[in-house]
Amino acid sequence: MDYLVIEGYKTAAEEFSKEAGMDSSVDFESIENRMNIREALQRGDVGDAITRVNDLNPEILDTNPSLYFKLQQQKLIEYIRQGKVAEALQFAQEELAPRGEESPEFLAELERTMALLAFESSPLMPASVSELLSPAQRMKTAAEVNAAILESSSQGKEAKLVGLLRLLCWGEAMLEERADLPKLDLSDGTFGDRVR
Repeated sequence: MDYLVIEGYKTAAEEFSKEAGMDSSVDFESIENRMNIREALQRGDVGDAITRVNDLNPEILDTNPSLYFKLQQQKLIEYIRQGKVAEALQFAQEELAPRGEESPEFLAELERTMALLAFESSPLMPASVSELLSPAQRMKTAAEVNAAILESSSQGKEAKLVGLLRLLCWGEAMLEERADLPKLDLSDGTFGDRVR
């Protein structure tokens, strides 16, 4: 259930709750709100996402300057992606440059984002810069916003299942150093050949 709620599978969470006969304290409407924010970010509509976050809980962005900067950075990336160079420059100068002066971390990210304008569609663009235009960047920003919303509502930022799998992989790696054991194949849940 935890995984379904955190990852935003509202319908599946409702069905699971009903089928298992659980009295769920989960606010299913909040799942839908988080998924609307995620979808807005994934389609590049950062303004809509910011409005929805503020409607949901205005303190999230007020108390998390790093997250607000990431959203503004994503907005700048979207201007650049759409070829709106003048708007991108004005936005960077008015909204992001003052934040860059406050924090060296923000300044480095701003410089990396502005490098998109310098390289445009050049094949010489470094991977660390070109990755900003990938769909994965939008998904990363959406995941950070989702985690902040969950944290603000005192829910876990990560599904327990993900943490358990990470712990399993770590434990397996530690045991590999000390013993001969079969390795678990996560794709089908079977034990494969012995390691070593």
